[in-house]
Amino acid sequence: MAAQVQMQSQVPVVNSTATSGGASFVTSLYVGDLEVNVTDSQLYDLFSNMGDVVSVRVCRDLTSRRSLGYGYVNFGNSQDTERALMELNFTPLNGKPIRVMYSHRDPSVRRSGNGNIFIKNLDKDIDHKALHETFSSFGSILSCKVATNSSGQSLG
Repeated sequence: MAAQVQMQSQVPVVNSTATSGGASFVTSLYVGDLEVNVTDSQLYDLFSNMGDVVSVRVCRDLTSRRSLGYGYVNFGNSQDTERALMELNFTPLNGKPIRVMYSHRDPSVRRSGNGNIFIKNLDKDIDHKALHETFSSFGSILSCKVATNSSGQSLG
């Protein structure tokens, strides 16, 4: 298995929608790699320290209601969104580091594979954060993840 890093060549496009007053915007973050027991309340508590959280949602299977391992956090302004992205990416929640990135609603952007880099033969001590820090000198990174086994150990 290999690590996956999605590089971004330009400023991120943030999903936003104007409210009835026109002055307020909602900006969305995708929060992945959630431990299965993370709740909406836990996401809210963590992200509300960064600013005005409008809403949070842990995505769940419709039948079993089991967490799908990801969710969304919507902020009232882009400054709070950017701060949360920078400060909370790789923060442990229920003992598992979360992965935070801007939410991209266009599936063609996510699935295109453009800009993906796969790295093999990583030292087993390299984690998500170390991989991100190593490659951030080459440009803006959308998402960075080290492949792991079921017990969370790096596959290198």
